[in-house]
Amino acid sequence: MARPLRVEYDGALYHITARGNERKPIYREEGDYQKFLDILSELPQRYGVIVHGYVLMGNHYHLLIETPLGNITGVMHYLNSTYTGYFNRKYKRVGHLFQGRYNGFVIEKERYLLSVSRYIHLNPVRARMVKRPEDYRWSSYSEYIGRGKKNGWLGCDWILGQYSKEEARAKKLYKGFVEEGLGLKGNPFEALKAGLILGSEGFIDEIKKKIRLKKHREIPEIRRLTRSIKYGDVIAAVAERLGISEQKIREVGTRNNAARKICLYLLRRLTDISNEEIGAYFGIGYTAVSQAASRLKMEMKENRKLKKVVKDMEMELLSEE
Repeated sequence: MARPLRVEYDGALYHITARGNERKPIYREEGDYQKFLDILSELPQRYGVIVHGYVLMGNHYHLLIETPLGNITGVMHYLNSTYTGYFNRKYKRVGHLFQGRYNGFVIEKERYLLSVSRYIHLNPVRARMVKRPEDYRWSSYSEYIGRGKKNGWLGCDWILGQYSKEEARAKKLYKGFVEEGLGLKGNPFEALKAGLILGSEGFIDEIKKKIRLKKHREIPEIRRLTRSIKYGDVIAAVAERLGISEQKIREVGTRNNAARKICLYLLRRLTDISNEEIGAYFGIGYTAVSQAASRLKMEMKENRKLKKVVKDMEMELLSEE
């Protein structure tokens, strides 16, 4: 299995997540949360990064990290390995603490940093750990709204600067922005492209120029970036594999149309086409696109045969001609 692509370049901004092995807790008591933050606080000086935000959950974490020096691999190796060493020594255990390597999505700063910061700060609320985001202790949100002590290493300036040059006003406006998210459904990652980039088409084009595509052509994410997959490609592949007509796939009103769900899932996963455009093509609403793709994803978790069929089609669509 190919290792996930790591896009690194000077000035890259990432949403980073890592989960405990077997979904087990990576923090067992308050001292563990604090130790993780102590290590995280070293990163700006040690590696020259900007930590825009964080939230530490029981068995995983979310980070927003900008790398002026294009060194995310080294940054994350230090963070995860140092904390794993501490955790293993303290609890007299051996082996991996985290489940595989970290996941890192590249973010277009000007377009998505605000919405992603809101998303991670609302994580404890969505998990029903607290009713208000400011009630959760292990998050950068309190400092953003002026309720937490300034620690000197968290980079709040860019996000707050989008609201006002006056600090108090900026914090108030950002708080309002985050609270608006309490009633919203969905998340910014529904717009994720090629499984690793959150940004406009122009931003993706810039990413292509910055990374050496030929060296990594065996990696699925690279194939998604370099191959232009259209509606017709997906529908033809699904129709051939399932032995049905393309017209049947597009038929509106048919309940539990498995072939159409597969098409919607593959179009969202492999193309830059928006939910609105996909929905218009199939004669359904844009929310129905997201819902159908999510349902198929859940079904794939429970049905290995279905998962294999879908993954085979995905690799076929990504294969070289």
